Amino acid sequence: MNVVLEVGTKNYVDDLLSIKKALSHMESLVGCYNGYLFSEPSSKFGWTFFKLSFKPNLQNGVREKFSDMIARYDSLDQSQKFAKFMTDYFISRGCDVKIKMSD
Repeated sequence: MNVVLEVGTKNYVDDLLSIKKALSHMESLVGCYNGYLFSEPSSKFGWTFFKLSFKPNLQNGVREKFSDMIARYDSLDQSQKFAKFMTDYFISRGCDVKIKMSD
């Protein structure tokens, strides 16, 4: 199952660049490229929202390389563990965004 994250930001241009840099770094770490897609952004109340979907090659690469770290998250669902790991990864790379699992 492909993971889709909903991302919210108050500074779309800067945060999108930070997310792209973080994802590029992650792709380098796991050895796959072109592994994600962004939806068109929409703005409400000073926030911009968009979806970030992971393609299977990047998602599987992250799960394999960081399986020990992902397993430490308290969650029943593997997709939720993956989402929490990616949220923490983005924060550690300086991305000031709010992230949740897409339904």
